[in-house]
Amino acid sequence: MLTIHRPLADDGRSVAVDGGRILAVGPYAELHAAHGDRARVREWDGTLEPGRYEPDAVRLLETLYWPDPREADDLGTEPLPAASLPMTDTRWGASARRGLQRMLGRGVTAVAGPFARPAVRTAVQRSGVLVAPAPSALAPSALAPDARADFTVVAVDGSCLATVVGGRLVYRRA
Repeated sequence: MLTIHRPLADDGRSVAVDGGRILAVGPYAELHAAHGDRARVREWDGTLEPGRYEPDAVRLLETLYWPDPREADDLGTEPLPAASLPMTDTRWGASARRGLQRMLGRGVTAVAGPFARPAVRTAVQRSGVLVAPAPSALAPSALAPDARADFTVVAVDGSCLATVVGGRLVYRRA
């Protein structure tokens, strides 16, 4: 499905996404004239930027436990050392999914790897984020035609409003 992501701030840079690739980058009026008849338009109150890279992903996902909201009364809401809890493969996978969701909520579209724990590796693969060999300085692709559609929408205060990975909207702040 063709989608045009349009920042409401008039910076002149909208992005047309077709599948998992960027089809075109440019002023909204030009993209809408070329593709608007068949495109879904998403409007954002922020600017479009390449996704962010998390170089510390292995430590964040393989040594920390990201509590389930149902555990908040006992464990709190912030990550804690996994060594302090009995960890099963199921618990590792669920923790990694919650940790990845927090990363997506910061605009992360690429992480350093590799991941040794199979449950964590599976969660990362299913998320769609790019994985680079550690400690690579993989920079997410620039917003350019034919690049993978990985980007974030950033509010004026620098916080993440939305994250797109491989053309899929995977995070949107309510």
